Amino acid sequence: MFVYSTLSKLQAENYTTSATPNTETEPFFLKPGARNIAVSRLQVQGKGASLTSLSSLVFRLKKWFTTAASAGTAAVPSPSDPGAQAAKATAGLGTGGGTAVVTVGTGGPTLQAMCGCGATGPGGWVAANVDDYKVLEGTANQSQDLFVASPTASMNYEFQVDHNE
Repeated sequence: MFVYSTLSKLQAENYTTSATPNTETEPFFLKPGARNIAVSRLQVQGKGASLTSLSSLVFRLKKWFTTAASAGTAAVPSPSDPGAQAAKATAGLGTGGGTAVVTVGTGGPTLQAMCGCGATGPGGWVAANVDDYKVLEGTANQSQDLFVASPTASMNYEFQVDHNE
């Protein structure tokens, strides 16, 4: 297996949560190509500045199981091993720092994993072992999507999603 990463930085320096508190946005999707894919890690970083109170962000990895999410700006997952072949999976990032989200899929979504971070701190989710990877079968019209929310309006953040093929 090879490991690939997709970073929000490919599209924007900062991504921003909804201007309405506790409202999810969907800034990212990952869809399998000819091979199975397995999401193994999600790294996140709150990028709040000049805050006058504590706040947090929550990140939820969800699966659309009837029709995959689409649109956004195409993002090419980069291999960790420079000798690895190109990723078969396709990814999309919402534009405008996540204010223009990807087009939602259908069927679900079902929660796969979640994590959180402080408004200015790091966080993430890592599969406990290979049986904990969030797998989609190759060529399936499904996707693993990132949903983000915060009780504070318009919080800045970055993320990285790693998957195996």
